[in-house]
Amino acid sequence: MGIHALPCLHFEQQISKPLPKSTPINPQTLGEHIRKKRMELKLFQKDVAAIFNVSEDCITYWENNRNEPQIQYYPPIFGFLGYCPFKLDKSTFAGKIKAYRYLNGLTQKRFAKLMNVDPATVSRWEDGKGGGVKKNEIDAVLSSCSIVVKQDLTKGLNSD
Repeated sequence: MGIHALPCLHFEQQISKPLPKSTPINPQTLGEHIRKKRMELKLFQKDVAAIFNVSEDCITYWENNRNEPQIQYYPPIFGFLGYCPFKLDKSTFAGKIKAYRYLNGLTQKRFAKLMNVDPATVSRWEDGKGGGVKKNEIDAVLSSCSIVVKQDLTKGLNSD
């Protein structure tokens, strides 16, 4: 006489498949951040290429650090990642400019045109040099802007 299976005992376990070994553990470059997020979301490079409206080769080059994304792609990349992987120190004038440019996908030249200054001036300001009345005006404008930088806190980056 055998014992019938106990109907009240039901065991179910869900095991998630580990990420591939090629997944960056501590991404350092923008391309590595993109690759890590893509792998976490189980997307193909062609899927990410469609999100950013670029070629699949572009994504391959970014992820393999053969090429850097142009700044115009930074806003959608940050949206895809859910954070900004760059350290942007908004406590300085140079940091405010860089944060504003990165979050809005602006080159120094386009930012300069928006602010009605020479691109070389913007470059000097980002290097922590130069001053003048225009600098004070732009600093006031940038200080009044809400520059929200959600950064990956697991990397110990500061937004202020």
